[in-house]
Amino acid sequence: MVGLVSLAVVVILAIMILSWLISGYNKGIQLKNYVTEAFSTMDVYMKKRWDLVPNLLETTKGYAEHEKGVFEEITKLRNQNYTGLSDDQKIDVNNQMTAALSKLVAVAESYPDLKADANFRQFSDELSGIEKEIANARKYYNGCVREYTNFLELFPTNLIATIFHFAKYKLFEIDEKERENVQVKF
Repeated sequence: MVGLVSLAVVVILAIMILSWLISGYNKGIQLKNYVTEAFSTMDVYMKKRWDLVPNLLETTKGYAEHEKGVFEEITKLRNQNYTGLSDDQKIDVNNQMTAALSKLVAVAESYPDLKADANFRQFSDELSGIEKEIANARKYYNGCVREYTNFLELFPTNLIATIFHFAKYKLFEIDEKERENVQVKF
């Protein structure tokens, strides 16, 4: 009789542990999928911006030819194969692109004729809309990464994350250069 009770206790404990592992694993996969979906949404907007940049550059170049440094920096970034970049590389290069584009906008502010140009206005408005979408997508992505990171680091789900080798994701953070004010000097 004692052996039967002991066996029943062991079976119940095994079922509880298995249930906890399955539930935790499924929660980890769900959170990981949220991060993937959030990155994908953000990636669409970053790619739109990526494709818009050459048009904006060409329109601006004619007005501000002596601002070669800004154009070269953006062109160098833009010449990378976006689809060949890893997710972490996309985050890094888009942080650099954001900083470079803010310099370009500052340059454009110094040229009233450029601001009046229909093509520049159209591209600038498109870029503004895309930047807002990217900002919203970044917030959503970072929120998903935060929830997923909590799953990875908080007890007891960190045990499940370790057992099943769940990997961390990188947050989308502002580069230190972006925190500085953009200055245009002639």
